[in-house]
Amino acid sequence: MQIRPRGETISATGEWTPEHEQWLRQRAADAGFDTAGIASVDSPDSTQLDAERFAAWVAAGRAGEMDYLKRRDEQGVLLRSAVQIALPWARSVIVCALNYNAAGPRSIDPAPPDTGWIARYAWSGQAEENPVANHENANQENLTPTDYHDQLLHRLRQIESALHERFTCETRSYVDTGPIVERTIAARTGVGWIGKNTCVINQGLGSWLLLGVIVTSLPVAEGVQFEIAADRCGTCTRCIDACPTDALVAPHQMDASRCIAYLTIEKKGTIPENLRAPIGRQVFGCDICQDVCPWNQKTSNRRAPISTIPGMSPRPQLVNPALDWLAAMDAAEFKRWFAGSPIERTRRKRLHRNVAIAMGNSGESRFTPQLQSWAASDDPILAEAAQWALNRIDTLNHPPNQAEAATENVSSHAASQ
Repeated sequence: MQIRPRGETISATGEWTPEHEQWLRQRAADAGFDTAGIASVDSPDSTQLDAERFAAWVAAGRAGEMDYLKRRDEQGVLLRSAVQIALPWARSVIVCALNYNAAGPRSIDPAPPDTGWIARYAWSGQAEENPVANHENANQENLTPTDYHDQLLHRLRQIESALHERFTCETRSYVDTGPIVERTIAARTGVGWIGKNTCVINQGLGSWLLLGVIVTSLPVAEGVQFEIAADRCGTCTRCIDACPTDALVAPHQMDASRCIAYLTIEKKGTIPENLRAPIGRQVFGCDICQDVCPWNQKTSNRRAPISTIPGMSPRPQLVNPALDWLAAMDAAEFKRWFAGSPIERTRRKRLHRNVAIAMGNSGESRFTPQLQSWAASDDPILAEAAQWALNRIDTLNHPPNQAEAATENVSSHAASQ
């Protein structure tokens, strides 16, 4: 496949120089981002290689049911294989990263067996009465849900405005929605390297990073090369070893169709039965491969700093949430807690499907009444998940091998009499 810019070229006044890059980094910091960088998209060699890798990943079925990643143009070229496919005027991409790490336990830390896990980025909220209140002093019991898409996008808009004041250029801002594979570009901007868990890792910030991009028509000045972060994963394979569903099929390679984040958020309908037990207590997303990463450990002051961004304060109710609390939510209660948050996109029925699986994996018999109620539900997806969970609880509490051993002992005792 050959990547060729198509369509009308948009002229730009100005170009990226080291001085302008420093100016951009300051504007990003002023907007609340923790780091930022610039990458040229004019290099045919790197663009071609990225396109081929992405096409091969999609062709292998590793995108699962995420059809938005498979969209193609009229020539049949994947839109996300190269930014110039959809935006032929693009000459460079700015990547801005926001640290979302929050003070709180890890998903791999001991927790009550009747609790679930919601991915760290989805804990976010802000004080309703004062959106710019100090992060640490926010009343965490009464935080309004926030969505990182909104938190990043309004900050990107601030940088866009500054760009248009300084240059004459075309720009587009995106948070997850653009025709671009953000982490691939991020690795070329110096924001970080792509770890073996396929997350972008920054040496000073770790991998708890949310990425936003601004595509621009500004070229990078001839001869200018911005610093790229070295891959510092070394021989470590903790993320690969820890993944319960074996979604990390090789270093830097993920089969998203097996990833718990995909299964609990993107996957509609039933979750494959062979992947349900490995899901454990995860009800929305998964943090395991980041929780085990040495670059996110709390043992060094250099690593995994806590975010102080307004709008990203953790809501304590979502940290190790009680499964029966989530299960009891009706439509109004779900809306009250999750409208305007990332969890809203999963919707209540899918969240309850995930909760049913987590209840089954808990082995807690006290969840039986709730699961029996769901098993009689008119929703066939939820009913099937609940019935699986009931069987799972029974299996965990009465392992077949123990039952067989008990039978053998009784028979042996009877024979000896």
